[in-house]
Amino acid sequence: MVPAAAAVAAASPAALPRSTSPRGRRPRARACSFRCAGPSARSSALVSSYVSQVQKSGSAGHGHPRIRQLRGRPDCSRQAEVMGSTVDDDEACELVSGSDLVIGEGDDSVSAYLFKAVKNNNGTGILLLSDIFGFQDSATRDFAYRVACNGYNVLVPDLFRGNPWKLNVPFDGDSFERWRAGQAPGRVSGDIDACTRWLVDEFKAAGVSKKLGVIGFCYGGGRLVETLARDAESCFSAGVCFYGSRMDASLGDRVAAPVLFVCGDGDPLCPVETVRELEGRARGARAAVYAGRGHGFAHRPQSVEEDGDAEDAFNAMRGWLHDHLLA
Repeated sequence: MVPAAAAVAAASPAALPRSTSPRGRRPRARACSFRCAGPSARSSALVSSYVSQVQKSGSAGHGHPRIRQLRGRPDCSRQAEVMGSTVDDDEACELVSGSDLVIGEGDDSVSAYLFKAVKNNNGTGILLLSDIFGFQDSATRDFAYRVACNGYNVLVPDLFRGNPWKLNVPFDGDSFERWRAGQAPGRVSGDIDACTRWLVDEFKAAGVSKKLGVIGFCYGGGRLVETLARDAESCFSAGVCFYGSRMDASLGDRVAAPVLFVCGDGDPLCPVETVRELEGRARGARAAVYAGRGHGFAHRPQSVEEDGDAEDAFNAMRGWLHDHLLA
């Protein structure tokens, strides 16, 4: 297991620049085959404290007054490279467009939101898989917006078909299990695959980019592992998994794309032992484990200290995506 500081340093090349809405057309399906992978099972009781923590923050991760406030528009206080020149990230962030999409048709259609870099667009598509709070949650969209500020086109699908876990719903194990039972694994994986085919059509098949990446948080991190395990056509060239929940480590042998696993050593929803096993099984994988951090710290920091590690993890992700998608 590589310590967090070492993993971040290794994932951040010296040449990397410092960090920083219409209905879409329905695409024609293109061949990109996936193997089926079954979900792992683990007690839902572990999510109680995390859900309560997010609910108490009152704003999905923006509860501490000194934490970077990203709502509405990210705080991009550094610089980004734009077509060979350098501009303030504030300027780059102002040039990120947002579009509501419907991918597929009829009962098989899935809603999604596309954050598209305008001025510094590198042509590369990223699929971002959300946590249980869904694709419209402010913390998820803030993070996706910030990724787009670095030149990417970030697609955030509605994994829950309009029924995410609500922030204002009191948590109890029975109600959560009933909600989770309504999120059929086959339907969720089918929606992810449809969004993957859309990205392949829009970016790879069109010759805009040769590579695609995938990012996942919590619930979405677990689905990231399953998605890469059934990615028989190597649609994705890199992944970043933030504290994936219900991850099946046995699938690591089938993951070909290099994955950066980010987690805290105090997270019962993402045991370090599972991350360690995935790091050993998956080709080219690396783990960054943050001491004392729990679930959600990278995209829902709850303290000034967590915000520092969140920035560190974001930079590690940037370096990883740069090395495997752009370099």
